[in-house]
Amino acid sequence: MRRASMLILMAAWACVTPAVSLASGELKNYARLRGQGASQLIGLGLVVGLNGTGDSGEELVMARPLAEALRRMGNPIPGLEELEEGQSVALVMVHCEIPKTGAKTDDRLDVRVSVVHSAASLAGGVLLVAPLTGATPGQAVYAYASGQLAIQDEQIPTVGFVRGGAQVVRDVSTTADIGQSFEVIIDSPWMAGWDVAAEIMGEINQQYLLTTSRIAEPIARVIDERTIRVTVPEAERADPSHFVADVLSTDISAALRNLPARVVCNTRTGVIVVTGNVRVSPAVITHGDLTITTTVPAVAPTPANPQTTRTSWAAVQTGATQTEMSRLEDLLAALDQLDVAAKAKIEILQELHRIGKLHAELIVE
Repeated sequence: MRRASMLILMAAWACVTPAVSLASGELKNYARLRGQGASQLIGLGLVVGLNGTGDSGEELVMARPLAEALRRMGNPIPGLEELEEGQSVALVMVHCEIPKTGAKTDDRLDVRVSVVHSAASLAGGVLLVAPLTGATPGQAVYAYASGQLAIQDEQIPTVGFVRGGAQVVRDVSTTADIGQSFEVIIDSPWMAGWDVAAEIMGEINQQYLLTTSRIAEPIARVIDERTIRVTVPEAERADPSHFVADVLSTDISAALRNLPARVVCNTRTGVIVVTGNVRVSPAVITHGDLTITTTVPAVAPTPANPQTTRTSWAAVQTGATQTEMSRLEDLLAALDQLDVAAKAKIEILQELHRIGKLHAELIVE
């Protein structure tokens, strides 16, 4: 069923559902331990099974690795000229990202596959087993990638993905051993600042200094605009895992509220982070089969049933005051309630920002 002319109520939804599109206020959603960071694995591979959209067999850059692959599989060919007629194979670059928390042997990770030479499309192709190494020459093989490709964007058929296509064969550790202290790094540059770091430091100290077993000195202190050093209490040093987990679970909502009004959208993950007091002026936006009205309604009983309420919509006005504006969190909550896709939500925010109705800095990553 189409949802044409459906009106989304921002203020009324606020008491019904939380803004689940927002990342929670825990520190771990905005920071990492020093040493943690995404690692990149790369490799060259062959995609087979293409319907005439692969590289030409006359191109040696593809023919040579294909001939080598055939040789390893027990089917050597006497000369590269035997491959000249085919366009069912493409030479590709295979890329895999190890999460910042590292990877363990037998983990399955997504891989991205990109055309290297002249292949027109990877649609329908299958990636042959390809070894993946670190970006530095001479590094060991950390994973092997293979599997059926999926094209995520039909406008770019030369890039494909294999969900869970890489199997890790060697542990990748990104977290250093924790001794007497460790450092927490604010992940997002848009959050960097002495004031934010000081707020986070204060939240960590408050959580631990106001306990019944009071610690003599603060455990956290600011090193720079993105770094907070945390001292592990002596009683926790034998096994600091619970202590570290508690620190990373610190609620920093107060620090986020003190940030400037800002909306950060990650197009890859669909996560939308709102900081500060972000308001939306009255506006009407049509997106697909939705008509979105960002007004504050009046609610009155229906004549047919006094026990039932209906929504009476206020007219869209220009030059709205702060009290006439609505909270962005309520709009996001309403969109979630209607199962609006993350991509569509980000497009709606971009349009609101373009017409000057979203009163915040908009960052699309």
